[in-house]
Amino acid sequence: MKDGFVDYYELLQISPNAEFETIQRVFKMLAARHHPDNADSGDIQKFILLNEAFRVLSDPGERGAYDSRYHARTTQPLPVFELKEFAAGIDGEANRRMGILCLLYKSRRGNPDDPGLSVLEFETMMSMPREHLMFTLAYLREKVYVRLDDRSDYIITADGMDYVEEHLPRYRPLYRLLKAAETGASHDARPDQWTDESGPKP
Repeated sequence: MKDGFVDYYELLQISPNAEFETIQRVFKMLAARHHPDNADSGDIQKFILLNEAFRVLSDPGERGAYDSRYHARTTQPLPVFELKEFAAGIDGEANRRMGILCLLYKSRRGNPDDPGLSVLEFETMMSMPREHLMFTLAYLREKVYVRLDDRSDYIITADGMDYVEEHLPRYRPLYRLLKAAETGASHDARPDQWTDESGPKP
């Protein structure tokens, strides 16, 4: 990460509003899974990240300071959407559809109690004006890949999740975005650092 920032909430796949008991329970489960002594799923780097996340989020003072950085970072566009593949117009439409679905997939996986995203949040994360997103969102609603909740936020449906999991390998930048989220790095995943060889083959 270019400035050492890691999204600890993304890493733990929990809500930024999670209470200490939730943080502790999730940390214990993930730490056991990634402990270096675990022959099946041990991962020393992820284990170190998890321990640092728990140290920070379990201390009210440190969490408050971290949350200030977190909110500043998460109000910036995600670098992946700077790629030409997401440019406005018909050429980028399929990529924008999958981009929205991936953002909603990530949100529902990490924050199941409040998984919705507003149009304003899409504008911010994707650095695209509302007018360019409404056509895409209308299509996704008609396909029943997304729905609106009682606050008019968008939520991915089961059909939408199935579509992402089936088709994601064709969209390598978005695959890398979701993989970066596994280490809390989606807000720092720089497209210019990616190679053609990285990611799954379609």
